[in-house]
Amino acid sequence: MKRRDFLIAGAALGVAGLGCLGGCSSYTGSARVSGGGVAGRHWGFVVDVERFNREADMGKIQAACHHAHNVPDIGDPKEEVKWIWGEPFEASFADIHSEHPSRELEEATVPVLCNHCEEPPCVRVCPTKATFKRDDGIVEMDYHRCIGCRFCMAACPYGARSLNFRDPGPYLDEVDPSYPTRTKGVVEKCMMCADRIDAGELPLCVEASNGTILFGDLNDPDSDVRRALDESFAVRRRTSLGTGPSVYYMIKGGEAHA
Repeated sequence: MKRRDFLIAGAALGVAGLGCLGGCSSYTGSARVSGGGVAGRHWGFVVDVERFNREADMGKIQAACHHAHNVPDIGDPKEEVKWIWGEPFEASFADIHSEHPSRELEEATVPVLCNHCEEPPCVRVCPTKATFKRDDGIVEMDYHRCIGCRFCMAACPYGARSLNFRDPGPYLDEVDPSYPTRTKGVVEKCMMCADRIDAGELPLCVEASNGTILFGDLNDPDSDVRRALDESFAVRRRTSLGTGPSVYYMIKGGEAHA
């Protein structure tokens, strides 16, 4: 079937229901289109901005993530695919103002990725339910359901999604067979290593961060992330939009304010 015919048929019949009676498999082969994860949990990250710039290696973190998830290195900034990458603090928090920020903050680089929002706009606009939110707050994707409409990319205020403009296969030096490769026309993003979390392991970016990225249950007051937030000043990206990001950035001394 031609792509155009498929889109027309999907609009008429309701793509969400095609071949998915009783739930569908996601990329892991076990998660459903809705639900999944442990209800009551809210997984999230806390980045120690000062320590990250002093001790972390962004290249190492990105390499660990991209290698394990078969993210292609296209080489063209206009078509690049990325799950996690470094951005200047000022560019990442353009809506946060400080009269006299420290030099460390002005020159800081922060890791940016999917924020796994509490109210994810990408989920609301996806016509095929290829993007869905688990019960534990992780925003996942079912690559098989993605039709490449890019509504989710337009809705995401963080630029966290990438489209495979071409077949990613030729741009992979080595394929990790434990994670599926994508195809041309499919959108992808950070999945918070949901498969590793379900197995009781830490996300890869956390393991590679030398302790500068914390991970845990934001609903648990005794978790590492909650203790860090209770003891420090932290900001999130573009909170005024009401998305409720699950990624926090700790700033020494509370040097910025919304």
